[in-house]
Amino acid sequence: MMVPRKVFFTWGVGVHKDRLASFEAALRSAGIEMLNLVNVSSIFPPNCIEITREEGLKLVKPGEIIYTVMARNDTNEPNRLVSAAVGLAVPEEKNHYGYLSEHHSFGETSLQAGEYAEDLAATMLATTLGIEFDPDTAWQEREQIYKASGKIIKTSHVCTSDKGDPNGRWTTVIAAAIFIM
Repeated sequence: MMVPRKVFFTWGVGVHKDRLASFEAALRSAGIEMLNLVNVSSIFPPNCIEITREEGLKLVKPGEIIYTVMARNDTNEPNRLVSAAVGLAVPEEKNHYGYLSEHHSFGETSLQAGEYAEDLAATMLATTLGIEFDPDTAWQEREQIYKASGKIIKTSHVCTSDKGDPNGRWTTVIAAAIFIM
């Protein structure tokens, strides 16, 4: 079985006249340009330990195939605000899985996009754990309900946003959870 033991979070921004090169620059900014990234869905493995970006980068090798949950957005419209966020929700029960969520948006600040991604992950976990809530209430209210249930121990997010290059070059933003086996 291939179940990740560790995870680290990273983000980056890249700007270039070519869209692909802008993405490469964002990967470089995030410190993960040397990895072969495979996108996976949004399950946070049971007993997976979160480590720092610095610790994680020491554990990977150039060319290694690495699994990621990544949010990515780009624009070549001058000054258009782009965001990419990954949310995390971890259950109290260590042997139960959690959730990651990707969110990419236009016109949202890092805080707005990040909280939205965190809300998505927490809501998916809450429904799995049978926590009752009103989906129409504000995130801050639901966050308190989720944590008060004693079933969700942690929610967080990583996010970046940037304005499109004023000269119309491609601007790419990424946020990623990088799994270590």
